[in-house]
Amino acid sequence: MFDTNIRYAVLGLARSGIAAAYKIRELGGTAFLSDNKPREQIAEAAQLEADFECEFGAHSDRLLDFPVWIISPGIPLTAPVIQKGIKAGIEIISEIEFGYRIMHEGSKIIAVTGSNGKSTTVSLIHHCLSAMGYKSILAGNIGDALCSYPIEKTGIDYIVLEVSSFQLDTIKSFKADVAVLVNITPDHLDRYKDFDDYAQSKMRVFLNQTSADDAVICTDSEPIMQRIQQIKAKQHRYSLKSCYSEVHAWMDKEYIQIGSKHRCSIDDLTIKGPHNHANFMAAMLSIQALGLELDAAIEAAKSFPSLPHRLEYVASVAGVGFYNDSKATNTDSVKSALISFGKPIRVIMGGSDKGEDFGVLTDMLSQWAVKVYICGDTEAKMLQAWQGKLPLATFQDFGACVQTAFEESSPGDVVLLSPAAASFDRFQNYQHRGEVFKQIVQSIALEGNHEEK
Repeated sequence: MFDTNIRYAVLGLARSGIAAAYKIRELGGTAFLSDNKPREQIAEAAQLEADFECEFGAHSDRLLDFPVWIISPGIPLTAPVIQKGIKAGIEIISEIEFGYRIMHEGSKIIAVTGSNGKSTTVSLIHHCLSAMGYKSILAGNIGDALCSYPIEKTGIDYIVLEVSSFQLDTIKSFKADVAVLVNITPDHLDRYKDFDDYAQSKMRVFLNQTSADDAVICTDSEPIMQRIQQIKAKQHRYSLKSCYSEVHAWMDKEYIQIGSKHRCSIDDLTIKGPHNHANFMAAMLSIQALGLELDAAIEAAKSFPSLPHRLEYVASVAGVGFYNDSKATNTDSVKSALISFGKPIRVIMGGSDKGEDFGVLTDMLSQWAVKVYICGDTEAKMLQAWQGKLPLATFQDFGACVQTAFEESSPGDVVLLSPAAASFDRFQNYQHRGEVFKQIVQSIALEGNHEEK
């Protein structure tokens, strides 16, 4: 229920903040918008000024006049402005929390979080629910913001949310009917004080659940199992390793088994690799937890395509296969990519540092990589981890990096962009990095002088 008497401030004018502001306005409320970026760096500035009171270039004390702040996930809780608000007794929430407070009670929420695989999992759930004839929306940390949909109205059967740790940090009452935690591996250690702090943030997806709700978890993730006593909801477990006596979904040779009655051949799925088999299990258990027909969901899943920038096939040039895995912004994602091809590959890595130890990849790179091509701000750190242990080359120019990997390849080789780092040193985001990679590959293909291969 929306209270028009509450005055909101929205801090950070990216996708979710803008959606929250317009939802408040649509419902008859008041929103004050604040961003520390200069006006000229905000594309929608003119329209926002026409529709709201705004401030750009700094967060002023004017914010203290508003009892509830909806903050962008990009603003850490340690930021001085947030600390000032907390000391002043301001309620700090995310757009996800705000959306939960106003959504219609007839909709059910499936919330998915984890270090890797959450985008594929939510997209697969949404794909299946839509194919099965339900009105489903896909929102949160993927696609459009939650508040951009008419969530306060009837008609939406399921809200499928990808939820980041940053969004979970500022939930208060938010609760999913089905909460999914696919894994916890080191990530965003530049934002959290240590790994345990980050892991606890992920566990918050179960915070407000009760025994009447459902939790889907991967038993292969040790950090989840170490904290499993925090989960009050009914558990639905899956594993790539364990047998049927311990879990509700598992691998049976070339099949994925869901309970005793349902199975799917991995050859029938377009998404490849063990990590995607795990994502499939998470999605199917989530749909089963909703009480829906699993045979129909499995059939729908067979038509689900791979997502862009996630082991995305780009092209074959002179017998060399190019794959775009730009979304692999941490080491665990790279591990999943390395074992997905079944043969040695040439790996393009590097980007902006998120605080990870790249040494954890040394053994797997030794096994699966013909050579590692490094380009990005993590160059020195990656060299420190791998020099003398792996064949390496470093580049300042991303195009030269991709070109060299191709020139050193032989027919049958794979060139894989799987950075193990964020993209903000040279690109707007991981999507931009992936698109640039694909453009470079297309340029290589158009050159046409590859007879030597």
